[in-house]
Amino acid sequence: MQSFRTELENPIVERDIIELEQKIRLFREGKIPDEKFRSLRLARGVYGQRQPGVQMVRIKLPYGKMTLAQWKRISDISDEFSTGNLHLTTRQDIQVHFVSLDRTPELWSQLEQDDITIREACGNTVRNITASDAAGIDPDEPFDVTPYADAAFRYFLRNPICQDMGRKFKMSFSSSDKDTAFAYMHDVGVIPKIQLIDGKEVRGFKVMIAGGLGAQPQLAKVAFEFLPADQLIPYIESVLRVFDRHGERSSRHKARMKFLVQKIGMEAFEELVKEEFTAVKNKVVPIDADAWIATEPSETPGALPAYTIENPQQFEQWKKTNVFEQKQAGFFGAYVRVLLGNISSDISRLLIEKLQPVIADDVRVTVNQGLLLKFIRGEHLAYVYSQLEAVGLAAPGFNSVADITACPGTDTCNLGISSSTGIAVALEQVIQEEYPGLIYNTDIKIKISGCMNSCGQHGMANIGFHGSSMKSKGKVLPALQVLLGGGTMGNGAGRVADKVLKVPSKRGPDVLRSVLNDYATNLQEGELFNDYYDRRGERYFYDLLKPLADLTTLQDEDFIDWGQANDFATAIGVGECAGVVIDLIATLLYEAEEKLLLATESITAGAYADAIYHAYSCFVQSAKALLLDDGVSCNTQISIINDFEKHFEETRRFPVSNFKDMVLEINKQEPSAAFAEQYFQQAKEFYKASQQYRANKTAQTVNA
Repeated sequence: MQSFRTELENPIVERDIIELEQKIRLFREGKIPDEKFRSLRLARGVYGQRQPGVQMVRIKLPYGKMTLAQWKRISDISDEFSTGNLHLTTRQDIQVHFVSLDRTPELWSQLEQDDITIREACGNTVRNITASDAAGIDPDEPFDVTPYADAAFRYFLRNPICQDMGRKFKMSFSSSDKDTAFAYMHDVGVIPKIQLIDGKEVRGFKVMIAGGLGAQPQLAKVAFEFLPADQLIPYIESVLRVFDRHGERSSRHKARMKFLVQKIGMEAFEELVKEEFTAVKNKVVPIDADAWIATEPSETPGALPAYTIENPQQFEQWKKTNVFEQKQAGFFGAYVRVLLGNISSDISRLLIEKLQPVIADDVRVTVNQGLLLKFIRGEHLAYVYSQLEAVGLAAPGFNSVADITACPGTDTCNLGISSSTGIAVALEQVIQEEYPGLIYNTDIKIKISGCMNSCGQHGMANIGFHGSSMKSKGKVLPALQVLLGGGTMGNGAGRVADKVLKVPSKRGPDVLRSVLNDYATNLQEGELFNDYYDRRGERYFYDLLKPLADLTTLQDEDFIDWGQANDFATAIGVGECAGVVIDLIATLLYEAEEKLLLATESITAGAYADAIYHAYSCFVQSAKALLLDDGVSCNTQISIINDFEKHFEETRRFPVSNFKDMVLEINKQEPSAAFAEQYFQQAKEFYKASQQYRANKTAQTVNA
């Protein structure tokens, strides 16, 4: 592996990239264990694929925004390092696949030339912060949430409190009470509100916490009906500190924040959050939204090139379903349906070239894997449509029944059980050919995941599917779990879909036909789908679909998954949605030493809150190393602190006193220079004593 040189203006970013290159080299040389290296690369957006020897790189686009230059940069990157495909995700990221691990630092370096990062796009970190794609132009919004989402992204990127948590952490900013960013399914989800306080309009947010999908969905709880905007980031910081200290770390299936709140209760959780407030870096974080450089409308272009519209009827449908008038008079937003979220680099560059004169320099990736083009003048809509039509991206029905969301599933993901992309294409074909009028129906959402983990968000769909398997006559066949009745209700309320039954995957189109036909035949006037589902009940739909689950009538094709030629076989690998537990003693002590170095740098830079948290991490990592070396399992940071006191301090096996009180001073002191220096010195002494204890124990073992 050859090293490379970067020429970036940001020394922090440059250091990150050089560090990744160095760690890859050490990993190749066998000097970093696989578990540790996996955790490190995930936090830098590098994710293992189903196919051995190649990586998926996740590009982090806060609130889904990319300039045209960034879109072109990503397209060029995909050509050079990947396959020429850009995959748009439900978290408004872009993923490129089949990347060589050794080339990821160079890829990252090229992205950063247009201020694009992959840092903390994966792993046990704060993932990409999503937001309503129409934020800033939404006619229903009380104010633009974009500056607040951007501030949160920048505040928590590389923040010591959220670099190696027990599990990933997801946030969203909705633009209005319609909750189009799904506050109810996030660790922290917010909805903008304005309150009249002392005769003045004050901006703030309704705050939801501890939601999540996955195999065990849980709706978020209301933390605040109204929290002033300048208090939002300090509150989130306190929440993250509690999650980092008290969250599960042994069992990844119980490590999301929703399980912590479920375990200790909302009241106890809120008390812990309040206890952390003393130690947060800033008590208020005001956002000067008026100074925010908002998206500018496109300049009035000169004469546009000649163009033609091949399908005028579809153009009219497209205007009705994909176009909306912005809150800025005279301008329109236009949505682009992207099948399976996959758009090629060639088409991307062509659209950038053709559309640049008539759209804003601000394209948003949407949460249903499409694109939003902004600030289009009414007289330019036909031209925009013609360019989309020329590249096959002018399908009407954005965000309708016909616009199906699906994760990559078994195409590239280790956790995929059965194909999600193949069934998504088949279902879209059914709607296009048999139910063309449903392009106008935006009430029903169809979402598909390749497994139960809900990357395709099937758990919140009106009609959802996730990949599974079934057995018949000693053979395994691909299957779909059918879910019904989920969805967004608005203002932070949502519904989790019910699991109805499991069917062979090839019968998925018949499931859709049965449900849609039954709804069309029996609905009452004006009845929305979920109201109809509630009136009929889960058992009714189980009985309706039960014949499709009959395994006595299987055909040979039922044993072959969508898009495959051979019989189905489950091939689930090791999931990488988060880091794994590191249980190597030397590695833990090495990490503790790294935290001390970071603390030293932070003190020198005057970043006292960061220094304190690095020192805290040194305490925890050192104590965890000695506990694990003693055979004591460690599942939360607070249990590490308690167990160390019990096993080492109370038994007088280790030269320390009042260990717990000393460590937990972190949430009792303001982050001052004096406390930072004191706490750092205590952590340094504890680390040295831990190293000596470990060395003595090893020597005794060798001499025994």
